[in-house]
Amino acid sequence: MKKPELSFWQIWNLSFGFLGVQIGYSLQNGNTSRILEALGADVHSIGYFWLAAPLAGLIVQPIIGLSSDKTWTRLGRRIPFIFFGAIVSALAMFFMPNAEYFTYLLPPLIFGAVMLLLMDTSFNVTMQPFRALVGDMVNDEQKNLGYSLQSALINFGAVFGSLLPWILAKAGVANVPAAGEKVAASVIWSFYIGGAILLATVLWTVFRTKEYAPKEHAQYNDIDLEAETVTEKTSIFKLIANAPKIFWQLGIVQFFSWFALFLMWVYTTRAIANQVWGAEALDPKSIGFNEAGDWTGVLFAFYSAVAALYSLLIPSIAKSIGRKKTYSFSLFMGGIGLASMYFVHDKTILLLSISGVGLAWAAILAMPYAMLSGSLPADKMGVYMGLFNATITIPQIAAGLLGSTIIALFGGFPMAIIVIAGVSMLIAGLAVFFVRESIPTVK
Repeated sequence: MKKPELSFWQIWNLSFGFLGVQIGYSLQNGNTSRILEALGADVHSIGYFWLAAPLAGLIVQPIIGLSSDKTWTRLGRRIPFIFFGAIVSALAMFFMPNAEYFTYLLPPLIFGAVMLLLMDTSFNVTMQPFRALVGDMVNDEQKNLGYSLQSALINFGAVFGSLLPWILAKAGVANVPAAGEKVAASVIWSFYIGGAILLATVLWTVFRTKEYAPKEHAQYNDIDLEAETVTEKTSIFKLIANAPKIFWQLGIVQFFSWFALFLMWVYTTRAIANQVWGAEALDPKSIGFNEAGDWTGVLFAFYSAVAALYSLLIPSIAKSIGRKKTYSFSLFMGGIGLASMYFVHDKTILLLSISGVGLAWAAILAMPYAMLSGSLPADKMGVYMGLFNATITIPQIAAGLLGSTIIALFGGFPMAIIVIAGVSMLIAGLAVFFVRESIPTVK
């Protein structure tokens, strides 16, 4: 039975909450290093704190995906996870930049790290069901629209979240910590505003979306409930062993591209603080360092905006030159952009460098899934997509563990790590040529 046609606004409502989640996620990406350094973390060890994100994704997303598949409540299957994940995310956002005020519970740096882990875990709890919700509710003819709207909302949220501290600073909110404090008011209020928007947008999706009842869902998605029960008993190790070759080939590309992204997210603030602001940014409480933190948000917003525009062109480019060439070209541009930052000492010119990352980011969000999906059996699509998430989290864990060693090898020079990130992205672009797309299996 074909799923009913949804209106534009019904499809919009399905993913509107993702806008707020991405605002929170972008605030985390752009400001975590800045907050943790202000709380006392050393640049050599800060990558260890960032391990919270990929570890949460590696563990939580498959569990949440499996759990939401089996759950049905008055709110629906996916909505309860989205709703409760958003509440915890917002609370963690409110607490993290205020870690210095909870010394009666834990030292500020430890409290901040705990809030980071809680925040990222709840982001994962919220994000995973959003992706599944579109697949559940939207028919085949409207899926391009459904996922295009979700991608657009992700990038709009990323732009706003990345720019928010800079906007508040320009509006007159203090950009350096007050006497005796550790975190600037512009950062604290950014997290307050981001958390509030996250809750508001998720509540919009919760109350404007009605999921299909279990029998309707099974009929609309051509699910044989008896066969599904048998599938659930399939060994996860057997599924991994039987994964198509392209799963592993794309996994290599993913490893080097996400290794690069993680290094960029962790070390950009300190790298540009040292290179552009110099001695005036050595102290994490200095105006130079906080200006560098704001400019990191501007850079991240800029690459998200470039990605939003480029993502609209990717389908026509891929149709013209093929998906592999499109993917590879985009990753090469990201690698060149990151490596070029080594030669830039003007903050404005850094926008040109980071634009290459925008091209890579757009391709990373779309191309591996487009290339993989045609090689997966339809009845195991969700399982394999969940397993494929490990190709995102494992390289980030590796980067977090190796980051301190790399920076020590280069004498504590953080811009060297950005160059290594660029080289890693270039390797990912080369690895694309070893991917062999196959004709979709009909089952």
